Amino acid sequence: MSRTDKKILYHYTDFQAVDGILRCAQLRVNNVLRMNDSAEMRHFMNRLCSAIVERLESGGGGEHANAVKALFREELKKEYSAFAACFSFHRDDAAQWERYGNRGRGVCIGFRREHMQRMAKGALSLQAVFYQDDMAGHPMVEEFCRLIREGRQLSGEDPEIRRAMCEAWACSVSFKHPSFSSEYEMRLVVSPFGKDGLNVEPCYHVTKERIKKYYPLDLRAMCGEAGIGLEDLVTEIIIGPDSTQSMAIFQDYLRDNGLCALAERVSLSDCPLRVTI
Repeated sequence: MSRTDKKILYHYTDFQAVDGILRCAQLRVNNVLRMNDSAEMRHFMNRLCSAIVERLESGGGGEHANAVKALFREELKKEYSAFAACFSFHRDDAAQWERYGNRGRGVCIGFRREHMQRMAKGALSLQAVFYQDDMAGHPMVEEFCRLIREGRQLSGEDPEIRRAMCEAWACSVSFKHPSFSSEYEMRLVVSPFGKDGLNVEPCYHVTKERIKKYYPLDLRAMCGEAGIGLEDLVTEIIIGPDSTQSMAIFQDYLRDNGLCALAERVSLSDCPLRVTI
């Protein structure tokens, strides 16, 4: 199987999360603002603002530049919640293991992309992450400039400006800085303004340091609606390169939880990653 097979989405995680995904059939979408790439939504908005200002100044609309900057400055004082589960096209990848697979001690689960796409409906969407720093060609630049040409008030109180700003935030969920482009990522997203139709109650995970909000997605129900089973969705399970987990015991765990087909799809990582402390 190709390391970048676009038909498979790989989710790198730890064994505790795997128990939730496989035994409990629950996939969490976590707050994007609390992931390790937490600045990216704001980075997108800052770069979008700069691209709009540059377009205005080069097109004779420079008198609106300061108002645009003020509009985005006020918008960036807010904190919107967007929730996502992250996947990569890379199979058994060293960087993914280190960043997301509990430093190589976790697990990588392969999901069929076509099934995930069928399951992503309503408030959920499966989005390819785009990696770019220059927003000059982004459609939201033209959208804001069009509204300015129409004489819309550059204020969050203007309904059309508010709509465009909401669309911009939604786009920001699938943005990552170009330095992350090697991750080759897709996201299952609940956008900041797309929770209508998501019939899921939020949950909260309390640690010693903070309270984290997430939405637990019922994989069995979602698979049922798509006309598939959980064992149709999961293509393989890879035990991390630095894990001490016995493959035989992991297979027993799957069989004893009624996932016999998945027990035959377990393998050990071939990645030479070894993490030293």
